[in-house]
Amino acid sequence: MKIKTPNGIILGLLIFSFLAGPLFAQSATVSFPRIEPDPRALDFHQRWSHGGTQKFSWTDLAEISLWSSAGDADTTSSLEQIRQIARTISSSYELPEANRARAEFVLDYMHRHILRAYSLPQSRLDTLLSNGRYNCVSSAVFYMILCKSLGLDVSGVVTRDHAFVMVHIDGMDIDVETTNRHGFDPGRRRDFHDEFGRLTGFAYVPPGSYRDRQTISPIELVSLILRNRIAEHESRNRFNEAVPLAVDRTALLNGAVLSTGSHYTSEFFEDPYKNLLDRLLNYGAALLRSGREEEALRWASLVSARYQDNGCWADFNMAAVNNSLSRLIQANQTEEARAFLENQRLILHPADYQRLSIMLIDTNLANSTNKIRNAEDGESVIAAIQEARRYQQISEARANEFLTAAIQRTASILAAAPIRDWLAGIAYIENAIARFGSSPALEQTLSNYRTNRATDFHNRFAAAWNRRNFDEAERILNEGLAEFPNDRRLLANLETVNRQQR
Repeated sequence: MKIKTPNGIILGLLIFSFLAGPLFAQSATVSFPRIEPDPRALDFHQRWSHGGTQKFSWTDLAEISLWSSAGDADTTSSLEQIRQIARTISSSYELPEANRARAEFVLDYMHRHILRAYSLPQSRLDTLLSNGRYNCVSSAVFYMILCKSLGLDVSGVVTRDHAFVMVHIDGMDIDVETTNRHGFDPGRRRDFHDEFGRLTGFAYVPPGSYRDRQTISPIELVSLILRNRIAEHESRNRFNEAVPLAVDRTALLNGAVLSTGSHYTSEFFEDPYKNLLDRLLNYGAALLRSGREEEALRWASLVSARYQDNGCWADFNMAAVNNSLSRLIQANQTEEARAFLENQRLILHPADYQRLSIMLIDTNLANSTNKIRNAEDGESVIAAIQEARRYQQISEARANEFLTAAIQRTASILAAAPIRDWLAGIAYIENAIARFGSSPALEQTLSNYRTNRATDFHNRFAAAWNRRNFDEAERILNEGLAEFPNDRRLLANLETVNRQQR
């Protein structure tokens, strides 16, 4: 009987959301993604947290939007481009006097002079300025900046998968779907509805559908640029590039504290800190998927000290340690696996450590049982099984399974060496039953060995009889009958002898 090792306890990374497939090449060292916020993110947060988001100037919003779009890239020319567009609009002879008409004029101006083609993934403001490609986020942010340059009051709106703008004029809130040139106050525009869904694939959510939309501040609208960039990186398995963006977005919205428990509870605008934790975990999960468990553990140690969670890192550490143990076990490096587990004990929850320790003990017993080569090995394994049972390191059922396998394997070795010695095997099993109790498996093995020994007597008798060595044949038969008086074949052999003698 070959004892089977337990299946791996590898946890589903999914607690984490990641994509399958090798994502990284093996390397001796790794340069982890940045986990400290860009100082500019903290500076931007300070500006609006002290003065209030509505106190942001339109140039502040333009600067933050370009930073969210391009990061460290030089955005001086893009910022000047926005200033020039704002100057052109404000000095245009076509610009109406009334605020409502001005807000509609801005949307029309964007689509006539700047926006060229809708592109679902294109959230960056710098890209919008360079080639005119836009989506709901980039066009909404751009529209908000231009409106604020005219002194108009603007908020963002998010739905489950879409974003647009709301302008506040004379006590009225007016929706503006910036992806469409007919999107000003869209509930009143038939031509908007004829084109919007076909162009974007989204459905317009009217103001009365409060459960399906949420109003957000200008800075929160700008932060959607970062959120969409994060999603794009992860869709391409670039988890390392998503991490610093999530760090910066959280700093922009939460400040240096980067804490949970914020007011972000809507399903449409999730807590940025929770979003950050998911990005950190996804990068770690990518390391696990590529077999880089030690790097994953170093990553978890680094970020868990900086970003607290509600148990995710404990689950992550469990998965990483288990994966490493499974790899060592598959390579038959059980001693190394035990040493590794002990080195990781402090980062594991006690219950997880116990679970992995039991797995290792089970694996060691299985390997030892399968490697029994003589009676001394068998007794050593049996002693280890009994010790594990005594300290409840394996279940009673598993202990009995191991014990049966060790007894059967040892008996088979005794019965086979140096020549077939079924009596030695029988004696060993009978002794084991006396020591540990019987079981159906051991009783069946004992019955098989006895049958094999009786068969051996029959075969030896037949060989001697066929050689016409009748005295030797009769001696063998008598020895067999003394041990197995009721065996039908031996009784048939006796009848053969009696007929010969008559």
